[in-house]
Formats: sequence, C-alpha cells, structure tokens
Amino acid sequence: MKLRTFLSIVGVISILFGVGFVIVPVEMLAQYGVAADRSIILMSRFFGTALIQIGLLFWLARSIIDSVGRAAIVLSGLISMVIGFLVALQGELSGVINALGWSTVVLYALFALGFAYFQFAPRRPAGM
Repeated sequence: MKLRTFLSIVGVISILFGVGFVIVPVEMLAQYGVAADRSIILMSRFFGTALIQIGLLFWLARSIIDSVGRAAIVLSGLISMVIGFLVALQGELSGVINALGWSTVVLYALFALGFAYFQFAPRRPAGM
C-alpha cells in the first residue's frame, strides 16, 4: 500500500468518527455503553472536533511529496496512534466501555502498525 492510500483511509475514517461525535454524541457513546450527561456530550464534541482536524490533516497531507513533511506526518501519526491504542486498550480492560471498544483498540493498532511500516520501512521515491 502506498502512503497516499493509507493517509486517505486514516483521514476518511477519522473524519467520519469525528462528525459522528460532533453531531450525534449521545448515539456514538451509547454504542460503546457510555452514558452521556451534558459534560460528557460537550467533551465528546471536542473529541469529534479533534478527530475531524486530524482526519483533514491526513487527507490533505496525502499528496505531500516533500520528504521532511512526509516524515513529520508519519512520525506524528505513529506516536498518536500508539498512544490512542494504549488509551483504548486501558479503557477496554478496565471495563469503562463495552465489547465494541475492542473495535477501537483494533483500529488504533492497525493504524499504528501502518504508520510504523511507513516510519521504519526503506524509503521510497518522492512519488510515494
């Protein structure tokens, strides 16, 4: 898979989840067995906003050919996805979220592995 394709996939999935958390936070949280009060709804919308920003960044960065820019995007993606994986795993193992939370753990793990591949694989020509 090319980096362009990978960034497109991560971008679209991030944007879709982000839009869900901004527009219908109660329904999104209910899928994970999380009851939402006003404070949780507000924080979920902030989370959704951050996901939209991250998704747009990856989507717009998919065409970057500058090697320094690509390296920065890949490293930041790797670090954030590893942290996200650890947070999602802790949430699942502690029982804060229901079994659907494993899908979040898997998504973060797959994205982290993808970014790790592009971080540590031999460099490709500028065309990605």
